[in-house]
Amino acid sequence: MSFAPIILLAAIAFAFGVVASRLPKSGWTLFAAALMFGLAGYALQGSPGQAGSPKSAAADQSMEGPELVEARRSLYGPTPPSRFVTVADGFARRGQYADAAGILRSSLADNPDDPEARLALANAILEHADGQLTPAAMYAYEQAAQADPGEPGPGFFLGVAMIRNGRLPQARELWADMLTKAPADAPWREGLEDRLSRLDSLIAQTANQ
Repeated sequence: MSFAPIILLAAIAFAFGVVASRLPKSGWTLFAAALMFGLAGYALQGSPGQAGSPKSAAADQSMEGPELVEARRSLYGPTPPSRFVTVADGFARRGQYADAAGILRSSLADNPDDPEARLALANAILEHADGQLTPAAMYAYEQAAQADPGEPGPGFFLGVAMIRNGRLPQARELWADMLTKAPADAPWREGLEDRLSRLDSLIAQTANQ
């Protein structure tokens, strides 16, 4: 039953997009894909029946500020972020991504080796651009990956951004490469395998349109 509210919300959003917003039929598949990835799971290892699980998926296609912050935070465990990231998160929770990005840039000027700050900056740049994977956002994700090699956060969020922008094959290639390089016992491996399987299904459905 824990999935019931999520399924209901997805159905309502899809109906609104198709009927109220007069979404063209050609865009139904990608819109449904965004809803599926945005509402179907939790961040990587998440479990809907587990107490204290994040409320939204790391693959959320249209997360509000608080959900975006919690999705990122779930990847870093109980260790609190730096005070600058905490302050920036306060702005991000209110949707003030430009302010959040400014604080994070100042933080990274003093501490360029903070991997969570780099990922938070990449997410802020992306959301400030209304989800568009601009060159600045792409560069920020690349920098985050270099600062945190072997960790799933930068690649996972970049894959989500690619899906949001309709770049499904590129997202698949990125996630498949992450799995190829990941240790067999990586705690996030199973979650990413599941999402890659969903993405494969989506790509197949899109090819048959």
